[in-house]
Amino acid sequence: MDIATEKTNMPFQVKDCTIITRMGGVETAVNLREMRERIAVCPVECLFHHFCETVVRPTFDDPEFRNDFAVWSAHQLRDRVLAERLGIINPYSLDNFEQLRELVLEIVDERLSELVYIPWAPRGRDFRFMRAVTVIFDAGITLTTPDDLIDQLPNFSHSSIYYHFIEARRRTPDKSDDFSAWLEGFGSGTESLRGALGGIDFYYLTLPHLKKTLIQALRNARAEVTDDRQVISGV
Repeated sequence: MDIATEKTNMPFQVKDCTIITRMGGVETAVNLREMRERIAVCPVECLFHHFCETVVRPTFDDPEFRNDFAVWSAHQLRDRVLAERLGIINPYSLDNFEQLRELVLEIVDERLSELVYIPWAPRGRDFRFMRAVTVIFDAGITLTTPDDLIDQLPNFSHSSIYYHFIEARRRTPDKSDDFSAWLEGFGSGTESLRGALGGIDFYYLTLPHLKKTLIQALRNARAEVTDDRQVISGV
C-alpha cells in the first residue's frame, strides 16, 4: 500500500443514489413577491432541493447559476441583478437552511425595494416548489485501503460522488464528506489526502468536473507523500 496508515479501518461500502421529486406543499409563484412569500413558509427540504440537489438532477442544465431561484429570476422574471445576487449564495457556507432562508429573503426584500414594478413570469412559467426523496442503493464497490479510494474513484458514478462528497455534509455532524470521515479512521497517515479533499471548493462545480478534481487532487496528494518518503529514505 502506498499510503501508510497507523491502523486498519472498516471497509467503505460505496453507495449510489437517485432522487425522486414531488411537490413541495406550497403554491407556485408567478411573480417576485409571490416567490418571496412562498420561500418564507416552504419546508427546508424545498430549499435543499432547489439549492443543493440541482447538481444531481438530470433535467438541470444551466451554465451560469447553480440554484433554481437564480435560474428562474434570470430566465422567467428577466431580472439579471436578482439572479446574480441569488446565484452567488453557497448554502454550504451557512450553518443551516433556516439561515439560508433568511439570507434569500433578505436579498429578495432588498431587490423588491429597488424595483418600481413587480416582475412577473410569462404564463405557464411559474416557479414550482419541489422537494425530493433520496433513494440509496449499493454501488457494488468496496474500499479497504486509502489507495483503493484513489484507484477506484474513476469507477464511481457521478451520483455516488454526489452522495458521498456533497450530500454527506447534510448527514454528518461536522459537515464533512464521507471520504474524509473514513480516511480519518486510518490515523495520521492520511492527513495529506484529507487536506486535499478539504481544499476542494465543490459547490460551483458540475459533477463531472468535481469527479475529475477529486481524482487529480488525491493522486497529487499520494504522489507528494511518496516523494517525501523517498527523500527521507534517501532513495
